[in-house]
Amino acid sequence: MVQSYPALRPYLITKPDGGLSIDFADASAVKTLNAALLAHYYQVEFWDIPKGYLCPPVPGRADYVHYLADLLALDNNVVIPNGKTTKGLDIGTGANLIYPIIASRSYGWQMVGTDIDPVSIKSANTIIAANKVLTDHVKVRRQKQPQSIFAGVVKANEHFAFCMCNPPFHQSAEQANAGSQRKVKNLAKNKFKRGVNPDRNPTKTNLNFAGQANELWCEGVELRFIQRMIAESQEFAQQITWFSSLVSKKDNLPLIYKSLREQGVRDLKTVDMAQGQKISRFVAWRF
Repeated sequence: MVQSYPALRPYLITKPDGGLSIDFADASAVKTLNAALLAHYYQVEFWDIPKGYLCPPVPGRADYVHYLADLLALDNNVVIPNGKTTKGLDIGTGANLIYPIIASRSYGWQMVGTDIDPVSIKSANTIIAANKVLTDHVKVRRQKQPQSIFAGVVKANEHFAFCMCNPPFHQSAEQANAGSQRKVKNLAKNKFKRGVNPDRNPTKTNLNFAGQANELWCEGVELRFIQRMIAESQEFAQQITWFSSLVSKKDNLPLIYKSLREQGVRDLKTVDMAQGQKISRFVAWRF
């Protein structure tokens, strides 16, 4: 991959076992790695995000897409549907556009990404325009009603096979910042274990897991966001077959299940995912 994406070479470090890695506390290194992965595996020639915007790990995002594909296969004779006839909706696509990129390039699906932030929409459109492999498969729409999830972005008579969402998961900007600082400390400790010089870029504060307020936190946190999504989903039950959302806090599941039962959902599934030591999950439902 380094040979095909030489821009990654300056960020490579050698681990004690002789293997190659990067400094995951270095925002530029992580962004360059993402661009290299997207180029190598998804033929995306240009990918960039504005400074300070969320830079998500590609492998973890790919998991969500592939598990959703398995879910769609249940209604297709256990065969994952491919091609433009399958259409997906990404709620809060962000400036990075990761989910629509992976979904469209992996399965040929038509994807629509939505976001409330005009800078994110501009960034996503720039990525689409710069990559011919995306222009016929991915569109983005700005959600001009911040308190709405589907209203305002799902058009009349439009149908989606699924929707996906990575909701904000911190209570406040202060909590998000505290979480980021914990990650910085953990990464600093791990540098010693990986044989990285911890004094490399000692004053660096541009975190690899940066993000804007709407990407990281909202009033009422993850639970309230998902409950709002559940309440609104009933209105769009004829236009979206499977609704889904990541759930970062396992303790939120009982109340999420309660809200789903109150809405009278027909099917409910919880799918566990794991990337290394990180365990996550998403909840999917339909009426």
